Amino acid sequence: MKLAIATFLFTTLTASFAFAAGGTGGATAPAAAPPAPKAPAAMMAKCKTGQVAMKKHGKMKCVAAKAELLPDNELYKQGWQLAKAGEYDWAITVLSAVKDHNNPDVLNMLGYSNRKAGRIELGISYYDQALKLKPDFVRAREYLGEGYVAAGKLDLAKFQLGEIQKICGTSCEEYQDLSKVIEAGTL
Repeated sequence: MKLAIATFLFTTLTASFAFAAGGTGGATAPAAAPPAPKAPAAMMAKCKTGQVAMKKHGKMKCVAAKAELLPDNELYKQGWQLAKAGEYDWAITVLSAVKDHNNPDVLNMLGYSNRKAGRIELGISYYDQALKLKPDFVRAREYLGEGYVAAGKLDLAKFQLGEIQKICGTSCEEYQDLSKVIEAGTL
């Protein structure tokens, strides 16, 4: 499992995401940033749950996920990578350390991580918070719709699909992905 996480983290860290205080929220994923150094990915695989990789005194070290140790953008990036690697509770720990509790991107990934960990209603509440801050956040609407499908609330999922259509049409990735999940009726 650690090797799979290391491989995933290496891949995603080398194509890391930019993160701005205002969040991305549009129809596309966060803008690609310059490739990150390879060392954090390898180091991240060695870190224990609740830790993040950090360069300290010229060397990579595992440290507790704390806002005072790493900037929000780095905590978000590592939390996102952990969530996408299936380490949902670890991702929640890292994302919860972000200082800006009103960042739609962070709230969206907290929703994603909780939903994927089986805490669907909690995940939905995070998506709702993100959408109150940024109503046109199509990725949050897609994930919210997926949460509603998982909760058996297809009517609410279809409503989110309609909202996504208003924002980016039927050809955007978020519309296509949610449409498939609704059609299947399950995740």
